[in-house]
Amino acid sequence: MLDINKMVAQEHSGPEMRGHLIELDTWTEDQAIEMARQDGLELTDDHMGIIRYLRDCYADHGGTVNARMLMRSLEEEFAGLGGHKFLYNLFPLGPVAQATRYAGLPMPPGTRDPSFGTTH
Repeated sequence: MLDINKMVAQEHSGPEMRGHLIELDTWTEDQAIEMARQDGLELTDDHMGIIRYLRDCYADHGGTVNARMLMRSLEEEFAGLGGHKFLYNLFPLGPVAQATRYAGLPMPPGTRDPSFGTTH
């Protein structure tokens, strides 16, 4: 069931409240590596490839791509490496939600509320 209070609070909170960076232009790969390290995740070249892909998508389309379309795009781009399974092995909390956080991007529309206890 949708928790409207959480939804409203997230809509009115800044990116820093959602764990995302405030300034997209000041993002560095070192910041992503440090954020992941604090979460107990070591970023590999595969992780960084996904993060760079997400940043390129955001640069091309802004925040207009919803989570479902972004996931479909990721699966197509990384199909040769295993697609869906590959993405979730790298980002177990969700390739869109977790990777956009490390990429310093706002969560796209349609990203699930992690408080519901589901990761995918």
